[in-house]
Amino acid sequence: MRIRLSRTLTAAVAVLAAVAALPASAATADVPEPLPHTAAADHATYIVTVREEVDPAAVAERVGATPVHVYRTVLHGFAARLSPAQVEALREMQDVESVEEDGRAIGSGTGF
Repeated sequence: MRIRLSRTLTAAVAVLAAVAALPASAATADVPEPLPHTAAADHATYIVTVREEVDPAAVAERVGATPVHVYRTVLHGFAARLSPAQVEALREMQDVESVEEDGRAIGSGTGF
């Protein structure tokens, strides 16, 4: 047990020493660029409803959207930040029932 632990620690120290010796630019050189079809953070969030027999996540994937949430009970669809091109593509799909910009709901009446 002690021999195995000793060998493991020796290997761990060697790996840490090798990583520490890398130049700082090497640590950031392989950072991938964002995918071009990913909606920017400043794009609005939309609620997309799809037909019941269609997988909402699959519809989002078809336009390159990353869902913030996938709805499968009361509402069948997803919420995602979408570019104008993604919104247009979704509105043209037969599987999509609606594409609405997310907003604040304001109730009226009393009791709340």
